[in-house]
Amino acid sequence: MRLYIRILILFSLFLLIGAASFAASPRVIDRPPLSERWFGIYLDNERVGFSRQKISETAEGYLISGDNSVSAKIMGYTKEISRRESYLVSKNLSLRSFDIEQSINGLSSRVSGKVSDGNLRLKNETNGKSSDKQLRFRGEIFPEPVLNIYPLMLDSSAGKAYRILTFDPEELKIKEVTISVLGEGKTPEGISALKLRNTLYPFVTNDVWVDNQGNTLMESVRDGLVTTKVEDPGVLGAFVGSVALSKKDLIYDFSMIRIEPPIKEPKKLVGLEVEITGWNEAIPLLQGGGQTAEKLGKERVAIRTGSLVQQTETPESGNPAEKYLKPADKIESDAPEITAQVKGIAAGAKSREELAGALAFWTADWLKDTVADGGSALASLKSRTGNCQSHARLYTALARAAGIPTRFVSGLVYLEGKGFLYHSWAESFLNDRWVSIDPTYNQLPSDPTHLKLLEGHLPEDMAPIVAIIGRIKIKVLEAKY
Repeated sequence: MRLYIRILILFSLFLLIGAASFAASPRVIDRPPLSERWFGIYLDNERVGFSRQKISETAEGYLISGDNSVSAKIMGYTKEISRRESYLVSKNLSLRSFDIEQSINGLSSRVSGKVSDGNLRLKNETNGKSSDKQLRFRGEIFPEPVLNIYPLMLDSSAGKAYRILTFDPEELKIKEVTISVLGEGKTPEGISALKLRNTLYPFVTNDVWVDNQGNTLMESVRDGLVTTKVEDPGVLGAFVGSVALSKKDLIYDFSMIRIEPPIKEPKKLVGLEVEITGWNEAIPLLQGGGQTAEKLGKERVAIRTGSLVQQTETPESGNPAEKYLKPADKIESDAPEITAQVKGIAAGAKSREELAGALAFWTADWLKDTVADGGSALASLKSRTGNCQSHARLYTALARAAGIPTRFVSGLVYLEGKGFLYHSWAESFLNDRWVSIDPTYNQLPSDPTHLKLLEGHLPEDMAPIVAIIGRIKIKVLEAKY
């Protein structure tokens, strides 16, 4: 997450803030916290991104991996950054090797390196060009993600200070950083913690609060102007899910699921079976809408779509119209503007299927596809812009107003030549079964690469994405043409 803070600092022209002192009792841990933690990143109290960090043990030390994304507009400039990194460190947290992929405003690069005999050998790949570099150093170097843990591995008594070498992956250089233990204190939110300060960023202070195990609770630059703080994945999930479904640059590479080999001629595909690994078992397996899903083993599921699904769904008990015909937050199916539009579109439709198709076609044609969410169905109807969520909301409102029970769903869809991306579409109840309809791509039914993972249009409905995004992998078991 430090790359983003550095860029925000440069854009904001931060000023130096004075130091403070605290009394402290020493703390020592014998290893870093083996856990996964999520952080929200804030600029002037506005969330502009997120970070995920995981530490796991290896035979020779520890593997520290992370995914980070930030989008911020400062002084008229916009920065959209995504970063995926992994560091292999020894038992004392010194760097052994690393691999970092990042995208800044659409410009992708990759840098990897390995430590050997006082040398850090680097490989940098940018715009299809590759270059090698070698940096010499004395002693040991430490990756930036361990700076908040390092003092607790030695002596965290108040007043202790450590000068260590760290690798800067943005400038591709080794630099010295001082970490000072200020002592016991409280985070700005009142949580007791050990307070540290380091000189990672020039001209400004970087204050850090950690718990007894070395878990970072919060970082603050320039008295809280830029902060990163630990957050519950469920709370952060709504933000991450919304950004992922918008397919914004800041999360594009992070959320994309690449497959090898790619699906050939996806437009001619009629059926698909995939295996998903890394699945979170707290997420229910959704059936219907032209797909079946089953558990294969621990964190492994299979999803079949299209012609590989036997279309023998039994009629649902009760009346789906009771729930899926009603207006809802951001789906204003009873708004006069919505109902009036339906009357014009419905003219000439001879069946409910034809009407659903006409509504999907009209929605795809009416809305200009953008990365920004156009808001509610009524708002996007008026603005004529929006992303896949906007398309799905507007179609859902129109279909409900037309008397067709319809629900909002989200999941994955294949982007030719690249991989699976998070996406939203709809399902309408036609002929006693749910039919997948994509009003962004004007598809009825949706093509077989649509893999439904979630139902519902509210932020809390999107939150479970945080449990699988950046983790799952997909293997094509069968592609039928």
